[in-house]
Amino acid sequence: MSGRQPIVYVVDDDYRVREALQALLASAGYEVVVFDSAASYLNFNRPDRAACLILDLDLPGMNGLELQRKITGEDTPPIVFLTAHGDIPSTVKAMKAGATEFLSKPFDDEELLRAIEAGIQLDTSTRARLAELDVIRKRYALLTPREREVLPFVIAGLLNKQTAWELGTSEITIRIHRGQIMKKMEAESLADLVRLAARLGIEPLSSNTKR
Repeated sequence: MSGRQPIVYVVDDDYRVREALQALLASAGYEVVVFDSAASYLNFNRPDRAACLILDLDLPGMNGLELQRKITGEDTPPIVFLTAHGDIPSTVKAMKAGATEFLSKPFDDEELLRAIEAGIQLDTSTRARLAELDVIRKRYALLTPREREVLPFVIAGLLNKQTAWELGTSEITIRIHRGQIMKKMEAESLADLVRLAARLGIEPLSSNTKR
């Protein structure tokens, strides 16, 4: 199996369900890791790979909804609930908390595989977005405090002389800062720089903006 192959995690206290899911998912080409409780899943050191979590609702100790709440965050794989004890309130809670699907046992193989594939695709795109954001943050960290001060004016499209007037410095100084910003942020154009700044949540500043 590939070391970068997506992983499907299964948390279910019924060993028959775990065995059935492991056989099904392995035949579909997934790497599968199974757990009999929420605690065992929490103690597992997950590798840095795209994944999907198949989660039973009724578990010993911490139940499925409680585990979902505990692990909610950017690095949580998409969750597909699979349970024989589902009801409308539980379904609503799970979906509001971010579950991608809520399926009942006995499950339909094709329906489950479609849900897992959708979860894997979602996690892959999310991880790519976060990886890109991490790169952008590292580039931004290279800027000096003054360059960070100049950046919002640059992405607003102000001329160097306008920015210089706003910041009380010379036009040539702003031109140098602008060049360094473009270089360090690895921006190919002003539009590219605007996009990178937006990813960081940096808003443009216009002339006469109160700071």
